[in-house]
Amino acid sequence: MNSKDNTNECTSSALNIKSDPSPNVKSDHYFENGYMVFTAAYHIRRGYCCKNGCRHCPYGFRKKQ
Repeated sequence: MNSKDNTNECTSSALNIKSDPSPNVKSDHYFENGYMVFTAAYHIRRGYCCKNGCRHCPYGFRKKQ
């Protein structure tokens, strides 16, 4: 684990998942109030945390309010 942040060391290579950042599978996202919301499955396949405070972040990142 990186001492700079407190996110989980959960990457696509650690999970043996092929990395493909495009949301091309129906279960990768859904629309809510006109916004595309990415699922945890998409984030895991993408392979890293973007640190934007995504609703379904599987890496445990939460933005400070």
